[in-house]
Amino acid sequence: MEIKKGIAVSPGVAICPAMVLDVEDHKIPRRTVPRADLPLQHARLDEALGRARQEIDKLRKSVESDHGRELAAIFGFHLAMLSDKALLDTIHKMIDDEAVTAEYALSIVMRKYAQTFMAQTNEVFRERVADIYDVEKRVLHELVEDVQADLKTLDREAIIVTHDLTPSQTASLDKVHIRGLLTNVGGRTSHTAIVARAMGIPAVVGLEDITSVVSNTDQLIVDGNRGLVIINPDPDQLDEYRATLERIRVHRAELIDLRELPAETSDGVVVKLQANIEFADEIAPALEQGAEGIGLYRTEYLFLSTETDPDEQSQYEAFKAAIEALGGKPMTIRTLDLGADKYTQRQARVPEANPFLGCRSIRFCLQNLTMFKTHLNAILRASAHGPIRVMFPLISNMLELRQARMILNDVMEDLEERKVPFDRNVPVGMMVEVPSAALMSKAFATEVDFFSIGTNDLVQYTLAVDRSNEHVANLYSPAHPAVLALIKDVIRSAKRHDVDVSCCGEMAGEIEYVMLLIGMGLRTISMTPAAIPEIKRVIRAVSIKDCERVARRVASYDSERQVINYLREETRKVAPEVFDGRAIV
Repeated sequence: MEIKKGIAVSPGVAICPAMVLDVEDHKIPRRTVPRADLPLQHARLDEALGRARQEIDKLRKSVESDHGRELAAIFGFHLAMLSDKALLDTIHKMIDDEAVTAEYALSIVMRKYAQTFMAQTNEVFRERVADIYDVEKRVLHELVEDVQADLKTLDREAIIVTHDLTPSQTASLDKVHIRGLLTNVGGRTSHTAIVARAMGIPAVVGLEDITSVVSNTDQLIVDGNRGLVIINPDPDQLDEYRATLERIRVHRAELIDLRELPAETSDGVVVKLQANIEFADEIAPALEQGAEGIGLYRTEYLFLSTETDPDEQSQYEAFKAAIEALGGKPMTIRTLDLGADKYTQRQARVPEANPFLGCRSIRFCLQNLTMFKTHLNAILRASAHGPIRVMFPLISNMLELRQARMILNDVMEDLEERKVPFDRNVPVGMMVEVPSAALMSKAFATEVDFFSIGTNDLVQYTLAVDRSNEHVANLYSPAHPAVLALIKDVIRSAKRHDVDVSCCGEMAGEIEYVMLLIGMGLRTISMTPAAIPEIKRVIRAVSIKDCERVARRVASYDSERQVINYLREETRKVAPEVFDGRAIV
């Protein structure tokens, strides 16, 4: 038995066997397998080698056709290596001798092979080291992809254990069988954490070496409340956590009764609770949780779930399906937010050195106008079928907003010329998620119909903390007084100019911040669907006077620790049962 501590990012408890996924871009951990599985490891290796040979041969022919035989000859060494009997026999022997996975044996033998070449005095040999690593990565990719393909169609319940999940992987997760997520890296607002909360499954990230200490045969307990992982628990621990699971089940059943009740404070003020989604098929479950609309449709997942960019028609059909599923309820569509930690297949070939400060979101769209216009065409065409709002992400200066609006107007004029129906009066707004936008909110309020405060990035950029980096996770806090001051300024600017304002960051779905956000003046909050019942429970237990008192008290604090302790204390007073079984720490 072993206990690991990480960062709790999605509440709940799961008891289930592990499914470990390796990533070819990271060190492959040593993992043993039962001797009965060794033939499978040999077969997987042979099949991966065969696919790699086919890829390299295809690439060699393509390069020869375009650039001649001399340049294509470099791939001859790659092919020769993949057919080197002595090298391949060494890998197979290691699988048998040490009962390890094909990935691990390949990685170890290829690294030793590279070291042998590096030790040579002849420069020609030393120059081949890069080729050896390239071949290793190519075969590892085949082996890893072979395992990761199982993510889409699992045949058993499992807790996924991996270095990290890319957005494209999370977009294709088998949501029926996955019971939890564990990663080596990440923070509270990494995409893995966001997806876990959206799926309503417990998750712990920032575990550093969880892929090295867990094997596929291990039984796990994931405590998403405390950020704990128990590997191969003893009977007493299993009994304790099974009792916790039952308490959680009862608590969630009680919250179901709130589904049809309004999110209304005790003194009669209504707060709109909306949902954040990635795909249209998430709308029905969101409505079941009590969502009054969609406050954030993350459109980039349409691009991340396919090998190629979706065309206009497929995007239009996805948006249309979402609108129809809402049955007249409103939906805010955020235009593409690619880049940072969300790369398409095309982008991934040339990743940026500092992507969170690079060409992402609206910047990426303004540099890829054909793609952006296609995207806007699909959104506007869908607007003919129901109420939507268009929202631009990561606006940091006025020029970006005006350029985006100009392109949107160009698309509208083109649709009018082609007599394609759409809503000419579709509301247009922006995300406020960088300090410059928050500080200029008074000016922006004169040019948009609405604001949506994206706290994930606002916290990151205000505090200079990479929100996906587990090493600085303790510094990432929405409760920081500087962040709260910016949020307050945005709300004030919106109200003064009669501009609608909401919050759609992960902060909005955390129960300890409900009273504060309402007290600061927010009346629309959008969150992961699973959080809606608990947020509604807190809202119905408080008055506006209570919330405004909390906001005034928070404004007097100068540290996030004071803020968060006070907010938790106040929330426990009005809804103590919400914390039962969650143990926020």
